[in-house]
Amino acid sequence: MIHVLVIEDESRIRSVLERALEADGIAVDGADNGADGLERALRGSYDLVILDLLLPRLDGLSVLRELHLQAPELPVVIVSARSDLPTKLRGFKLGANDYLAKPFAVDELLARVRVQLRVCGSTADDVLHAGRLALDVARRRARLGDCEIDLSDREFRLLHHLAKHAGEVVTRDSVLSAVWGYHFDPRSNVVDVCVRRVRRKLGDEAPIETVRHAGYRLTTG
Repeated sequence: MIHVLVIEDESRIRSVLERALEADGIAVDGADNGADGLERALRGSYDLVILDLLLPRLDGLSVLRELHLQAPELPVVIVSARSDLPTKLRGFKLGANDYLAKPFAVDELLARVRVQLRVCGSTADDVLHAGRLALDVARRRARLGDCEIDLSDREFRLLHHLAKHAGEVVTRDSVLSAVWGYHFDPRSNVVDVCVRRVRRKLGDEAPIETVRHAGYRLTTG
């Protein structure tokens, strides 16, 4: 399984990134300051690092410099509120593989992460099974029984999030955070709309239940 380290001091953003990556079939660790993040990155077996720049104890560019010196093969994607060109160029000069400015769309970050993982030869080859449902994370394909279902990336991630918690009630807030990200209005009905689309594509045997006043549950019976 792919293993990513998120070095981000804002707990809300870090939590959203962790949930989104996990919903994408990626194992995640987090660090809330540069010093701990650098230590974890150097002693852990990570496939990629997501790095903020404005960090306590040790700033992100210093972390990046040390990673480039001690683990040059480890890809780093910078996610930072510093969006000026000189900072971006300095980041790339110090070894960053990609740079995304805040605020960002979680979908875009996940797409950039997948690109870097492909470039570095890592693959998320897990197939998640939940009852008659099978989700091929690497190929972004869903199968219900003998039928392959054509899903958009967001629909796939919503279904994957439900499947990871099969049999459990998953709240709308949890789905919104994992699939749409921290910047999205929690009063929006996008979750319900997307669930309806997924149900329609899965057909009469769609294993998604609505739990009144709570959320959704993917059944496995």
